[in-house]
Amino acid sequence: MSKEQGSNIREVAAIAGVSIATVSRALQQPDKVRPETRKKVFDAVKQANFVPNAQAASFRRQSNKTVILLVRDIGNPFYLEIYKGVEEAASEAGYKVLMGDARNDENRVANHIDMVRQKHADGLILMTGQFPSDLVDQSEALPPIVIASETVAGVALPTVKVDNRAASRDAVRYLIEAGHRNIAHLAGPVPESLAQERFDGYRDALEQAGIAYAEELVVTGDYSIEAGRQAIAGLLENGISFTAIFASSDQMAIGAISELRGRGLSVPADISVIGFDDIIFANAFEPPLTTVRQPRQEMGRKAMALMVDRLNGKRTTETIVLETELVVRGSVANNMSGHP
Repeated sequence: MSKEQGSNIREVAAIAGVSIATVSRALQQPDKVRPETRKKVFDAVKQANFVPNAQAASFRRQSNKTVILLVRDIGNPFYLEIYKGVEEAASEAGYKVLMGDARNDENRVANHIDMVRQKHADGLILMTGQFPSDLVDQSEALPPIVIASETVAGVALPTVKVDNRAASRDAVRYLIEAGHRNIAHLAGPVPESLAQERFDGYRDALEQAGIAYAEELVVTGDYSIEAGRQAIAGLLENGISFTAIFASSDQMAIGAISELRGRGLSVPADISVIGFDDIIFANAFEPPLTTVRQPRQEMGRKAMALMVDRLNGKRTTETIVLETELVVRGSVANNMSGHP
């Protein structure tokens, strides 16, 4: 340990009101330290500007050339193209990629962050809406993390994403231009950022078209096929009228269409549907799904490029916003009469 590092770690200990050993333990084995003590140390680390340089040097010395891609639900085909992009860029940079499943669990996210801290991997590409609450204000003290697709409120980390609000607004506007006014929204788990952005886009389009927002037309879910089925079952069983659906994911859209068919309704003759993501099944489904296409392979490549910069000591909170495209297929029909 250099004199400067020793001085800094003593300063961190003094600011936090703990021992030097406790500071070292909090940085190297955070799971062994009580959350309130860990927060004191991380706050002090940020104030003393201690961790970034020492941490970068540590990772250069102990690199095992492995990056974890942590996704919300490993069973969702949405992540396949992103993994492909991450893996291609990682291979070019001399890294390998492991895929982890967060299962919508904040504790699993925390465990993977600790895995990186403990040098089981060099960095974490995070694709979940969850983030440990006690780490939200500790961006400078975190190991190398890049956010992809999702955003986490209050966390300043390099990010690659799309403009979910604008893409959703354009999708709902397409339904409105086709004559639909009673448009249901199968939302993600609001108030998580991704779900909130897509919900906001839905409301923007309604407002711009002079259509009153109706709370009963919005049902939240976890982006899964089953969530789409349950949402439609609830809407129909409650007698709520709608002629179109904007779903926050293709899986929810597919689940919705399945439930509509099971209840004797036709898509798009009776109900029009738009999804989000353009997963591999969207074009193979019947009818082929109109959906928002995200450039997922490019997203993966750019996320890994940001990670390589991070591992090389570049401290950035850059956000890259990629373009989306509304892919028009066969799941939307005109409703020019305007009737529900």
